[in-house]
Amino acid sequence: MKKSTRIAEKIEGETIATGLDLGDKVSYFCVLGPHGKILREDRVGTTPGALRKVFGVGDNKGLIALEAGTHSPWVSRLLEELGHEVAVANPARLRLIFDSPFKNDRADARSLARLARMDRELLHEIEHRSEEAQADLAVVRSRDTLVRTRTSLINHIRGAVKSFGARVGKGPTEGFILKAAEAIPPALRGALDPVLQTISGLNVTIKRLDGEISRLGRTKYPETRRLQEVHGVGPLISLAFVLTLEDPARFAKSRAVGAFLGLVPRRDQSGSSDPQKRITKRGDSLMRRLLVQSAQRILGPFGEDSDLRRFGLRIASHGGKNGKKRAITAVARKLAVLLHRLWRSGDAYMPLFASERAAQPAT
Repeated sequence: MKKSTRIAEKIEGETIATGLDLGDKVSYFCVLGPHGKILREDRVGTTPGALRKVFGVGDNKGLIALEAGTHSPWVSRLLEELGHEVAVANPARLRLIFDSPFKNDRADARSLARLARMDRELLHEIEHRSEEAQADLAVVRSRDTLVRTRTSLINHIRGAVKSFGARVGKGPTEGFILKAAEAIPPALRGALDPVLQTISGLNVTIKRLDGEISRLGRTKYPETRRLQEVHGVGPLISLAFVLTLEDPARFAKSRAVGAFLGLVPRRDQSGSSDPQKRITKRGDSLMRRLLVQSAQRILGPFGEDSDLRRFGLRIASHGGKNGKKRAITAVARKLAVLLHRLWRSGDAYMPLFASERAAQPAT
């Protein structure tokens, strides 16, 4: 007799907890009954059709736990559409799975199912953004990829030219092609002219994406305008911030945003020992990088006077190069908190609000 692919036919009438370990082509799942008994273990193709066949039939709708990854956004939306409750686990926090000496897909599915059944808090759940927000954020990520590719190509040309005893002058990226064309030795023309043409094409595409990012902010995400009142925050950073967080109500306190984006120091406190650690770097790496870039502008020579700038300069004054690095990270963290507060409250930005309040005489 042909083996059934329908979960409901295996476990009619029982409350279930399922662990689903997503793979690129094939995923493994483990179904547990109310007393922790394994009711079924199997694999399923990581396609909408295959998942619908397994999880879309019958009245037995339970909790399905899966790890965040490439496929988890669309899979979680599909399973919720089929009537299941879905818990998307943070893989960075699942040491039970990652530290296992017997790690495999089947064992991972079992672990996810048991964690979901025992205590969902052990999964350290994350919330995926909507499909629309994911698509809009893809514009920001595509631009970032193209910019990093352009930087790599520019560095390649600089290095090649330097190896022939010449140099490409410094200046804005937009003017690099003209300067490079003048500096490239004749012997390198055949090798580097195609790279220059690629950079020229990237410039056009990046400019077009910049226009699309500005359009998205104006038409779909008007809240970005208020965030751009902060010096150093433009259409790109404000849109990335809104799309990364998506809902400001997710955070009861604005201070939590710094931790969410991995901008708070690690802690390894034990007894009287509490050493200073580097930041956790958890969360969205692109958003963290953009906030750091904004912090560098705020603290740079053309930064406008503000509470943020004064705060960073005080930290930078306490320790040379390391002090400057700490200041940039601290300003990036404080900037994330400020942007969330402005977004959630709707208040106008006052650059020197804290300084002016501190200067008022006591009554």
